[in-house]
Amino acid sequence: MDVPVASARQHNMGHDHSHAKKSNETRLKWALLLTAVYLVAEAVAGFLTNSLALLSDAAHMLTDVAALGISLFAMRIAARPSDARRSYGYHRFEILAAAVNASALFVVAAYILYEAYERFRNPPVVQSGAMLIVAFLGLVVNIASMRILSGGSKGSLNVKGAYLEVWSDMLGSIGVIAAALIIRFTGWSKADPLIAVLIGLWVLPRTWTLLSESVNVLLEGVPEGIELREVENSLLGINGVAEVHDLHVWSITSGRNSLTAHLRLVRDCDAERVMRVATEAVAERFNITHTTIQTEQEEPCLSDDCGKVDDPDKERNHAEGGAKQH
Repeated sequence: MDVPVASARQHNMGHDHSHAKKSNETRLKWALLLTAVYLVAEAVAGFLTNSLALLSDAAHMLTDVAALGISLFAMRIAARPSDARRSYGYHRFEILAAAVNASALFVVAAYILYEAYERFRNPPVVQSGAMLIVAFLGLVVNIASMRILSGGSKGSLNVKGAYLEVWSDMLGSIGVIAAALIIRFTGWSKADPLIAVLIGLWVLPRTWTLLSESVNVLLEGVPEGIELREVENSLLGINGVAEVHDLHVWSITSGRNSLTAHLRLVRDCDAERVMRVATEAVAERFNITHTTIQTEQEEPCLSDDCGKVDDPDKERNHAEGGAKQH
């Protein structure tokens, strides 16, 4: 006999998630303000001093402003309630923003590498004094923005994308300072494009990581840090569960993990109790806050402790009613 589908939400976790969203929005506003103000000054200084390293840092600043703006806009859109056409709401906009930011960084890095090649061939005269002052001010702005964004970078891919943008700019400012000092004391002008290349090469692998994580969410892949086999074993560790199939775990957005599963139970087992225990188990152990479980009962129950949790990691073979992963 089939038991109707059971769906459970962790309301306290939802409240915490909402509070975190508000905090992240405030962080993004302050970081956007600081970055936008400094961008104008750095871009003008880059042209006046003829420094590619400074211009490359300004280009990263420009992507920062765009990234922070997109992230903030996406966060506002994601806050809209679900409707008849979008039952999950608009949370995916944040992931799309992270993917756009990562793609923009790839384009900027490619341009900087090309421009650096041209400057290696024909090194221009660089005004190292003004370059040094502007880069130092940029470093101060970057550090302030990083401190603002760091609190939300671990719980949101959207904020993480903005944080990585600012992090790369901080390194860019350090690189520009180093290039300015080298040029000032040695006269070696090729230090300017060399530093620009190093900045670009440092940013690329981190940008790839961000893009990969974003695409994984968009493809409804298993969230980072969760092993599907461990989730399956945890469900099999509940007494009365004979088999787990049609198991799916994915993310709507950062921190909002979902699970659907079909459990085959031994006959006469308390299905409601099993579903309650299963929901609590995956929420506590894997931070899966939205769970939908369907059950069916077939085999006779040989004990009266159905629904209790044994060893969540124990393995069962197929002969004992082991797991199948479809």
